[in-house]
Amino acid sequence: MNPDNYLSRTPLIDASQRVRGYRLSWQHAEAGNAPPDRTKQLLALTAQFPRQAGSSLFFIDIGAAALSADGLQHLNPATTVLMFGQAELACPEGIELAMSLHAQGFRLALCQPDVALFDSSDGLLSLMSYVTADLAHPDLARIASLAALAQPALELMVNKVSDWNEFDACAALGLAGFFGNLCASPRSLPRIAEMGSQTVLIVQLMKMVQEFADIRELEKVLQRDAMLSYKLLRYINSAGFGHRIEIESLRHAITMLGYLPLYRWLALLLATTSTVGSSRALLQAAIVRGRFVELLGVGLLPASEAGNLFVVGLFSLLDQMLGIPMQQLMRQVSLPDAIVQALLQRQGIYGPLLALAEACEDQGGSAPALANDLFLDALQVNKAHGSAMVWAQDLNL
Repeated sequence: MNPDNYLSRTPLIDASQRVRGYRLSWQHAEAGNAPPDRTKQLLALTAQFPRQAGSSLFFIDIGAAALSADGLQHLNPATTVLMFGQAELACPEGIELAMSLHAQGFRLALCQPDVALFDSSDGLLSLMSYVTADLAHPDLARIASLAALAQPALELMVNKVSDWNEFDACAALGLAGFFGNLCASPRSLPRIAEMGSQTVLIVQLMKMVQEFADIRELEKVLQRDAMLSYKLLRYINSAGFGHRIEIESLRHAITMLGYLPLYRWLALLLATTSTVGSSRALLQAAIVRGRFVELLGVGLLPASEAGNLFVVGLFSLLDQMLGIPMQQLMRQVSLPDAIVQALLQRQGIYGPLLALAEACEDQGGSAPALANDLFLDALQVNKAHGSAMVWAQDLNL
């Protein structure tokens, strides 16, 4: 893999603000313009991602020159969407290629289609699952109408949605999804002065877990909140844990989970306690970032630091999710100094790892330089990035 190829992701967000998948590309590469060799490297990397149990999709801009049997055989067709420009497929050879890929189970997307194509009888659109168009496309409304009327119906996804005002305008039209890094310009939320009662309880439990409190004491605190108890039992009885018997008591759940996974679960719950309308997309971004930072630390820091690394990534967006300024949050939540230093200044032993994870969210980010400072190569960073996306999608909160 080229040492300068660092993965970048753009979330696909639906009208309910759920993340349905990610458009994958290399940093500093324009969508649809990557040379075949770089596209082949992107396909090879995607094939190494863990197989996912959820329904998240990976969208990859591709051209016929980058396709090969070897490059496709290790991909998961159920979760891979291959995106083509109209010129690539609007010919007999292109239609034959689309038919072959469709027969293999891949979903296909046509980018920036002409309105006239919807009146064509060549059958190309019948092989597509999606069409995409830029927000500024002059025929966007017409394409949306034609896509809905197509047989079978096509989902229209809008590119280059840069802020929440544009998102709201598109969502009101009933469009299927929107590509845009909206978490970089988070929705404006009302600021609140104090954490809610459930948030305070979770913070108390996190402190107790950090201090390895007796399981019976943890159980007593959990019993104060029936919803927290229910969520813990649902979490540990999910398919991901593979327990053969259902776990029904809190004490048994805490024992089976262990301190480090319990600490991570509590951190996740804390991020979901917002009462000010935080978006699901923002929560997903925080979860990916938390897992990404944790995986980047493997081999660089002791395994005992994994919980703190996850919290650093997750909590880096906590101020946006809870509507409480980060400085104020750090006064209300008892966290180790190294975590606080990373969250407030991107410094200390955790700060550079958080900065690298953040850089990988930006199409024009500075990931190569930050990774080099940590003695990490592109393959290590990219594998951690892909694993974090899959892990976050499969998580049962």
